[in-house]
Amino acid sequence: MDAKRNQTELIGRLEPPLRRAALEARALAAMARAGAIGLSSPRESLACLRALKDYGPFGAAARIAALRHGERTAIVDDGGELSYARFDELINRLANALRARGLAPGASVGILCRNHRWPLAVAFGASRAGLRGIWLNTSFSARQAREVARREGVELLVHDDEFAELVAGFEPRFGRLQVVLENPSACELEALAADAAPVLPPPPRRPGRIVLLTSGTSGTPKGAPRPEPRGFVLPGSVLERMPMRTLDTAAIAPPLFHGTGLLIGVIAISLANRTILRRRFDPAVLLDDLERYRVNTVCMVPVMLQRLLALGEEQIRRRDLSALRIIFCAGSQLPGEVALRAMDLFGEVLYNLYGSTEVAVVTLAGPREIRAAPTSVGRPALGVRVKLLDEQGREVPPGQPGRIFVGTTSPFEGYTGGGSREMVDGLLATGDIGHFDGQGRLYIDGRDDEMIVSGGENVFPSEVEELLLTHPAIADAAAVGVDDEEFGQRLRAFVVLRDGQRLSEDEVKRFVRENLARFKVPREVVFLDELPRNPTGKVLKRELRTLGA
Repeated sequence: MDAKRNQTELIGRLEPPLRRAALEARALAAMARAGAIGLSSPRESLACLRALKDYGPFGAAARIAALRHGERTAIVDDGGELSYARFDELINRLANALRARGLAPGASVGILCRNHRWPLAVAFGASRAGLRGIWLNTSFSARQAREVARREGVELLVHDDEFAELVAGFEPRFGRLQVVLENPSACELEALAADAAPVLPPPPRRPGRIVLLTSGTSGTPKGAPRPEPRGFVLPGSVLERMPMRTLDTAAIAPPLFHGTGLLIGVIAISLANRTILRRRFDPAVLLDDLERYRVNTVCMVPVMLQRLLALGEEQIRRRDLSALRIIFCAGSQLPGEVALRAMDLFGEVLYNLYGSTEVAVVTLAGPREIRAAPTSVGRPALGVRVKLLDEQGREVPPGQPGRIFVGTTSPFEGYTGGGSREMVDGLLATGDIGHFDGQGRLYIDGRDDEMIVSGGENVFPSEVEELLLTHPAIADAAAVGVDDEEFGQRLRAFVVLRDGQRLSEDEVKRFVRENLARFKVPREVVFLDELPRNPTGKVLKRELRTLGA
């Protein structure tokens, strides 16, 4: 009996490391297929391995790309082009300059920049210097920017010149450095880098951390630090499902301070992609870039895809987009109707990721899954465990809704200001409700704080939103629950019409009644010119609840 118990305990101790080794092997295989790992000279291989050992996967990403493809263009932005060799040198200069300025390992550098070379260079440089890189939201008000920067312990702030007034009242310990992209002589960060040594900085005891902020759609944005990856499962989970390749061209449309843009941006750098960054999203400019640079991968949030489609079929079809292999969408729920319309126009190139700041990548649906189940977010990614639990913590069967709990190889460690999310058996609550179908595909039914009970019936606003977007006269839609004396709660819908279209409140209600159960018909319909959204496209439902009352 004791021998059997000892054998069971031994197997129990061996299972986690064996599972992790198997996951890393799959991740490395995916990275090898993508070209991130390849044959090279012994000297180059040793230099790549040393960079990984000294600076970790994030801090070493641009270094390895420079060692292998130094003359390749790394960044195309509104300031011009920059090669990988020069980008890597810039990162080294910044890491050494930050150290020389007095920032000790573990200190915090705030980044308040739009999309261009400098925020990435600062983030990579901070990591190589052992500093925390804190990405701040460029849509913050002056009050929010100051409050969040103080709460997150920002000791040096790097910001675009357009935000000078926004941060004028904030004086961190090591000061503020202004970025002027189009005028290097006026760029304080450029001057700081120019005076620093271009050599690799001394390896820190541990690489710096990345701190992303939650979206703040349901309250004040909170810092969610990510530990430095100890392996390659996170990028491998994306590359296993999505055909990004080395020496491709990638366009990153979402803000880099958002996990969607940063994830694909870092993978693109790791693959020595030519990476296109624009300060502001403009669908017409993006379409020009897709054709001009023969983009292979474009990263967007769903509302950006909707705005690209709004340019019209004729304008899109007359462009040569034959190089495009991937439209990567994440950051908010992708409506099924939008997904199918995009693939009908661009081809079988759409990939839809479900994740969050806290749990990173959860599921990823490719073109085949989207065709088969347009509203699905796919199956769990490499190294991810997903369980759907009821209110008593019991796992629910396929087809039944439950609260989504997730476990990953890079577990969330809590918010910087304290607190975390609910944990069950090592799995973290995402705050969403969803269900699995019989094929193991996950569907997001809505936020667990958005479901309403109207007259005793459960109603998920997202189901009504999905339906409204299929109406030919409706360009955008959202729904929220509001208090009701008779029914407890009722549904209020908000609708944005397409240009030149007309639709009455009764017609909207009738459309819902003809396609869904009667208790899901909104009691009120409010017509708006546009929905309030944050910079990454998420609808600000707390603002909607104050409208139409």
